[in-house]
Amino acid sequence: MKTLAILMGIIAPATAFAAENSATGNDGIFIWIFLGFFAMIVVGQLIPAVMLIAGLVKGITAKRAVKTEAR
Repeated sequence: MKTLAILMGIIAPATAFAAENSATGNDGIFIWIFLGFFAMIVVGQLIPAVMLIAGLVKGITAKRAVKTEAR
């Protein structure tokens, strides 16, 4: 148990220095391409969803024609 505590004490501070320069703000062009592609997918999915919801609302609010049969 004591060796586990010593090992954890050695490893834990070392991981703090692993991400030292992660927030420098140097986003590459590939990050922006990926985000743009993701945005195109989201917009591509929103267009049919809005059309479907508009059709549902139109169908619910439309007046129904009363069918009468002649005898």
